[in-house]
Amino acid sequence: MTALNNNVSVSGRRGHTVSSDSQGALITPKTLRVGTLELVQRRPDKEDILYFSSRTTSLITHPCKRNLAVYLGARVFFTTDSFGSSLLPFTIPTSMQVGVPAVTSAHFAGPVLLFVINQKVYIYDYQTNSWNAAIGIEHPISHISGDNCCYSQNSFCLDIGDSIFAYLYGEMVSQANIYYSKTFGYSFQKFAFYRQEELVGSLGGIFFFHSLSQVGLLVLDGTTAKFVYSDHPLSRSFGLPFDYVGTLDVLITPGQKGILILWSDNNLLISPNAGQLINTVMVNFRPYKFFSSILEANLTLHSIATNENELAILARNDSVYYGSLSTLSSSVIRLSNQRVWSQEAALMFTHLGELEILTPLPDVNFPAFDFLRCPINIQEILMNPDLEIEACKVQRLHGFFGNKMYTIDMNSELTLTAFMVPRLGNSPIPLVTVSNPHSLGLQATIEEQGYTLDGNSKYQLNIYLKQQHHSGRADPNFTSSIKRPTMSTVTLDIANKEISCIDLKPLTALVSVGCDLEKKIIVQNDLSACSKGILDPVTLQDNYYYIIEKEAYDPNFLGQKATEDLKVLYQYNKLGCPSLVYYDTPWKPVVELWRRGKFQEVVNAQYVLLEVNGLFTYTYSLTAGTALCKSQPQNWTTIMADAGYHRPFSWDRENYVSCHKPNGGSLLRWPDVPYQIMGGPTNNKIIFEQRNGIYVFLLSIVDPYYSYCHLETTFSIYVYGDFPPSIIPIELTIILLTMGMLLTLWLVYAIPKCHAPR
Repeated sequence: MTALNNNVSVSGRRGHTVSSDSQGALITPKTLRVGTLELVQRRPDKEDILYFSSRTTSLITHPCKRNLAVYLGARVFFTTDSFGSSLLPFTIPTSMQVGVPAVTSAHFAGPVLLFVINQKVYIYDYQTNSWNAAIGIEHPISHISGDNCCYSQNSFCLDIGDSIFAYLYGEMVSQANIYYSKTFGYSFQKFAFYRQEELVGSLGGIFFFHSLSQVGLLVLDGTTAKFVYSDHPLSRSFGLPFDYVGTLDVLITPGQKGILILWSDNNLLISPNAGQLINTVMVNFRPYKFFSSILEANLTLHSIATNENELAILARNDSVYYGSLSTLSSSVIRLSNQRVWSQEAALMFTHLGELEILTPLPDVNFPAFDFLRCPINIQEILMNPDLEIEACKVQRLHGFFGNKMYTIDMNSELTLTAFMVPRLGNSPIPLVTVSNPHSLGLQATIEEQGYTLDGNSKYQLNIYLKQQHHSGRADPNFTSSIKRPTMSTVTLDIANKEISCIDLKPLTALVSVGCDLEKKIIVQNDLSACSKGILDPVTLQDNYYYIIEKEAYDPNFLGQKATEDLKVLYQYNKLGCPSLVYYDTPWKPVVELWRRGKFQEVVNAQYVLLEVNGLFTYTYSLTAGTALCKSQPQNWTTIMADAGYHRPFSWDRENYVSCHKPNGGSLLRWPDVPYQIMGGPTNNKIIFEQRNGIYVFLLSIVDPYYSYCHLETTFSIYVYGDFPPSIIPIELTIILLTMGMLLTLWLVYAIPKCHAPR
């Protein structure tokens, strides 16, 4: 369903700018107009005006595209230019049949904006200006949750945005209907949380914590709440219980660092590690007052805003409070005594250290709304000597890894480097953290690197990262499953950093502990059939066909003879010239690992081979018994049976089961069957039958501990050396050879006698 754009053209601006003075005033109004005096497009009559069902306001910005934002209040507004132009109230076509147009939740999911309207999920595509209703949800929904990754265009980063949960807040958790989408919210399916039926309490939310590679479920029980997690090792225990009051909203801050903000009217809580530990945010009324919580400070929260490193709150009938999301920080400071609250006001960070209070204003002459924009320069306010805030102790923190994404594959390592310059006479402590220590292990060193031109010491920090499973310093009960790809962020910050260090933001990188997409495998081809003159490369490239005899292949890969010969086009562009293999010598390919065009190593991991055209004129040198299997090994027949004999079928690290370990009581019943896994601890080889010709093999790495990638390649060989079969029966050949030998012996004996003297 297509809707008209709610933006209108601008002819003037009004709003407020901010300046601070020694008396602590937050803003000094100046009139500017933000808005339009002449509408470009008018809305048709058949549209429903959306509104936010909460008595608070919310302003949600797209973390990767800061010009996109949605304001939720008595009216809903969507902007593509950071509220730089006047806006019509946001509407949805009545043809969508939403009923009551009450919005309870909204979320940017990659290229679309999701709304929960009247307990159903709707998708607004702002690129095509169209609406769609989500499919697959059969129960009432109140909230949606998701995340966005802005580090890279890497597929692992982009996939974060398409994961969406939909749920009904307050439903009995053991019977809650939870839905999950991998399509940016267009289609959902039921989601069953691990041991959900055993949980007691009501549902406070469900979230995909990519910083932990876990799904977290918030369970509310009276005035106590706790997070439950989906995967090992956190699935064995709960997060630390915490007290709360009211209806909790959970805000996942951008950057996948695992920082959560949990808030209600009289609660403000923060978690630095995706809900495992919850801290109460303290309130600082500089210079002399200090409160342990929002409730103790007698504040009622109205609006909240965050970015990767900062937190701001607007209190009802009060002012703005600001805090840092840096490591070990859990407090906010009152920026001014000036009352700036209004019922429709909302907060929005525009840049680092720059905040705006936005209030929509109706125009008596036009249907479009203007916005009062009150910018706040936080750095300028914090420099006020009346606040008695210490100066930042670090002059510079620099590293090339900030806001970048890296990959650590199995058995790989990563080194990151940063530099720190403290202010003269200070000795700050750098602090390196990872959001997912169950997956990513670290070790850090620091060394002095001389002095700057100002005479300050300069330090180099080296951060060494590897899989926690291979770090040698973690208990197996602490590490996540090595077979499961995970993610983590690594953050370099300053311990107990002063709130004045606004420009000194932490250095954060996203690390995917998973498949390195730049890896590939190839099969060594030092001796080819072309180099020996057996095949001509020019002929192979000229639509070369070869024939596979019907007695030698089975199109169903079951080892049964076909009914007719197979004509195969040789794909020279993909396969090159075939390697040369002598039929009477047991053979195994030499597999090489390459990355970014450079040779890395010879692969010793376990792999399997399959002739892609169904040739079965070969077997293996080992059997299940001689390979010392403890259980019945897999083979291509069992793999294809599990796939229902429907292509494509694959045998890879996901479905490989080793026969050298007890396998659920599966005994070794047929020790004489061929053992079809090559590489690894065995020296299994291919033995060819007496047949010359081309074989095209698919090679797939099945070792689950070699790489997270599905490493596979296709290559060809030419088997030679078998003489053509004789047209004379073998029995007749034996008789003739025997008679020939006897005749030769008789002649040796008889001829000398014929020439002897009489």
